[in-house]
Amino acid sequence: MTMPRDPQVTSRIMSAVRAKNTRPEIALRKALWRRGLRYRLHAALEGRPDITFVSAKVVVFVDGDFWHGNAWRVRGMKSFEEQFERINNKDFWRQKITRNMERDARVTEFLTEKGWTVYRVFESRLKSDFSNVVAEIEYLVRRSDSFVAHEPDAQGKK
Repeated sequence: MTMPRDPQVTSRIMSAVRAKNTRPEIALRKALWRRGLRYRLHAALEGRPDITFVSAKVVVFVDGDFWHGNAWRVRGMKSFEEQFERINNKDFWRQKITRNMERDARVTEFLTEKGWTVYRVFESRLKSDFSNVVAEIEYLVRRSDSFVAHEPDAQGKK
C-alpha cells in the first residue's frame, strides 16, 4: 500500500507547475507560426486563452491533464474519483479540479455565445497527436472569411 505524500511536498510540487508557456504550448505556437498563422498570447478575453486568432475569432486553450480533469484517463484509471483515492486532502483536490472543469465549461459557453470558436486540447493529446492538433487549429483559423494568411517566403521570412 502506498503512503500518502507529505502535504508540504505536494504543495511544493504543485506550485512549480507552470500555468502558461508550457513546453507543449510553446511547441504548438511555433508550429502554428511556421504555418503562417499569427496570433496573440493570453488575450484579455474571458478565461485568458493561451492563443487567440483575433480576425478569425478562434481561441485555443491548452489544458493540463491534472488541473482540467483528464489525469485519470491518462493514468488508465476507471473514473475521475479513482485518482483521488490515495492522496492527502482528497476532498480539496476533488473540489478544486471539479471547479476548474466547471469554469472551463462556463468560459467555453460564454466565448461561443460571443461568436468565438473555442478549441480546447489536453496536453496529453497535444503530445501524442501533435500534427493533427496543429492541422485542426489551422483548419479552424483558415476557414474564416476574415483571416489573412501570412505565408513565409522561400527563406521562411515574412
